[in-house]
Amino acid sequence: MRKITPMERLRYRFDNTMSRGPIALIGWLFLASAAFIIVISIVVVSVGISPEDGGRLSFLEAAWLSLMRTLDAGTMGGDAGWGFRLSMLVVTMGGIFVVSTLIGVLTSGIENKLGDLRKGRSFVVEENHTVILGWSSQVFSIISELVTANANQPRPRIAILAEKDKVEMEDEIRAKVGDTGRTRIVCRTGSPMDLADLEIVNPHRARSVIVLAPEVEDPDSAVIKTILALTNNPNRRREPYHIVAEIRDPKNMEVAKMVGRDEAQLVLAGDLISRIAVQTCRQSGLSVVYTELLDFGGDEIYFHEEPGLVGKTFGEALLAYEDSALIGLRFKDGRVQLNPPMDTRIAASDSVIAVSEDDDTLRLSGLADVKIDADAIQQPRAKDRTPERTLILGWNHRAPAIINELDHYVASGSEVRVVAEATGAEAVIAEQCAGLRNQSASFQQGDTTDRRTLEGLAIQTYPHVIVLGYSDTLGPQEADARTLITLLHLRDMAERGGHDFPIVSEMLDIRNRELAEVTRADDFIVSDKLVSLMLSQISENKDLGAVFADLFDPEGSELYLKPASDYAQPGRPVNFYTVVEAARLRGEVAIGYRLRAMAGDAAKSYGVSVNPDKSERATFAEGDRVIVLAEE
Repeated sequence: MRKITPMERLRYRFDNTMSRGPIALIGWLFLASAAFIIVISIVVVSVGISPEDGGRLSFLEAAWLSLMRTLDAGTMGGDAGWGFRLSMLVVTMGGIFVVSTLIGVLTSGIENKLGDLRKGRSFVVEENHTVILGWSSQVFSIISELVTANANQPRPRIAILAEKDKVEMEDEIRAKVGDTGRTRIVCRTGSPMDLADLEIVNPHRARSVIVLAPEVEDPDSAVIKTILALTNNPNRRREPYHIVAEIRDPKNMEVAKMVGRDEAQLVLAGDLISRIAVQTCRQSGLSVVYTELLDFGGDEIYFHEEPGLVGKTFGEALLAYEDSALIGLRFKDGRVQLNPPMDTRIAASDSVIAVSEDDDTLRLSGLADVKIDADAIQQPRAKDRTPERTLILGWNHRAPAIINELDHYVASGSEVRVVAEATGAEAVIAEQCAGLRNQSASFQQGDTTDRRTLEGLAIQTYPHVIVLGYSDTLGPQEADARTLITLLHLRDMAERGGHDFPIVSEMLDIRNRELAEVTRADDFIVSDKLVSLMLSQISENKDLGAVFADLFDPEGSELYLKPASDYAQPGRPVNFYTVVEAARLRGEVAIGYRLRAMAGDAAKSYGVSVNPDKSERATFAEGDRVIVLAEE
C-alpha cells in the first residue's frame, strides 16, 4: 500500500482550501503578502539597510514602507540608497504579483456572481406575493390578468419558478406581456418539484400559488408532485396555503384532491372547455359573456357583506344596486348558491355575490323608486322543446366529453354528427358515449379543410356547429391553421348561400383569435386563455372556485341568452330595472343583454353588455337577447 507523504497531505489540504472560492484565494494572498512583507522587513532591519537620508529603520517602519510599496509600485520612485532600493524593488515586484492576482480573483468572483444571478438562483425576499410554479403558454395570460387585478395594490409582486433560463423568461414576458405597470415580475430557475429549488421563491410567505401544467406528455404528474412538494414540505407554514392548479386528465382529479386537501383549488381544464363549448354552441354570444366575467378588464364577480340587506329576500336585493348585478349568495356556513329562490332571506354574516366593476363599486343605490315599467313586462310563454342537430368538425380528446355534455341540454330525439380525419374516433365515441339518452351520435371520416367535404354536409341544416382543433396530433399553430381554414370555408358558404348559423371554434393560441375574427364568427373557445383566466381569478379570490363550479355545472342555474321579447315589449324604451323585475317574476336573474345590431362588431363586444347601469334605457328589437341566470 502506497504511503502518503507529509508533502502530499499538505498539498491536499491546500487544494481543498483553494477550492472554496474567491474568499479562500484572497485569504491566501493576504497571508502570502504578510509573510513576504515580514521577511523583507526582518532582512532590512537585520542588515541595517536604510534610506541615505535617514537613520536606521525599526521593524514597524520597515514593514510599513514595504506595505506601501507592495500596494503601489510608484511609491519607490523617491527611494535613495542602492541597498534600500533593491530591497524595496523586491517588495514591489512581489506586490505587483499579489495585486495582479487579487484583481484577477476579484474579477473572476464578480463574473461568477453575475453568472449566478443570471441563472436565477438567489432567494426571493418578498411577502404577500403571487407565486407561479411552472412554465407554459398560459403564463402570459395569467401575468396580464394579475397585473390588471393588482393595479391598485401598493407593491404587487409575482415570482415565477420554472426549469427555464431566467433571462429567457424575462425576455419572453417583456415581449408578450409588455408593460407590467407597478407589478414587478421576479423570475427564478429551478424545478418546482424540488424542495430546495422551491424555497427560492419563498412560497411560505405567498398569498397564493398557481401551479401550471407543463407542456409535456404527462403534465398532471408534474402538477401533483409540485402540490405535494408544497403541502408536505418540512418547512411549510402553519396556515393553509392558497394553491390553484390545473389538471388535464379527469382520472387524476381524485389523487390531486387527496394531495391538495383543502389547500388546493383544482381546475379540470378539459371538463371546463367541454362545458363552455357545449353551452356557447347553443347560444351565440355566450362565450363573450364568460370572457367578460372571467377576465379582470371589465366587470368581475365579488363577495360582499351588506348589513343593509339583512332581513330582505334575495328577490328584493336584486333591485338594490344601480351599477352591480346580484347573481347569488354565500351563506355563513360557506355554502355558495347562484340564483337561489327569490324568497330566500339574507341573514347576518351572509354575503351577496355580485358582478361589479370593482370591489369598491359594490354599494347600495338608495333609490326608493326605480321606475319599473310594469306595463312593458311580457308574460312568459310556454315553449316546446324540439330535437336539435349539432355538427362537430375536427377531433381531439375533448370530443367525447362534449358529446356527453351536450346530451344534458338537448331535447329527446336530437342528433350529433362528428366529421374529422381521426383514426379510431368512431370506436371511441361508441365506447365513451354509450350512455347518451337524448341524442344519437354518428361519425364520418373526412377532411374538414376540404371545401367539397363541407359542401356535402348540408351545413345549413345544423343550427349548432363546433370546430375542434387537432391538438392530439398537431402542434398549436398547425391545429389552429386547420381550424382557420375550416372557418373561412364555413363563412364563405354561409355568405354565398344566404345562411346564418353560429359557429363555436377552439383556438389553442390566443394570438390566432385576431386572425379568426375576419371570419365574423362571434364565439371562440380559446382553451388556454379561458383556463388562464379562471386560474387568475381563483388565485385572487379562493371562494370563486365554488362559484365557477356552480356556474358551469349543468345542474342548477346557468347563463342563458333568451329572447328579449320574452321580458320587455319590443320597440318600447325600458330601463334595466324593468328587465330585472321581469326575470325575477319567473325566478331568474338578469345580468345584461345582447343587441343583434352589434353582433358582428368586435369593438363593441359583439353587442354584449354585462352589468349595464339599471337606470339607462334600452329599446329591444327582434333578435336581441337578455342574459339571465336560470335553471333552464
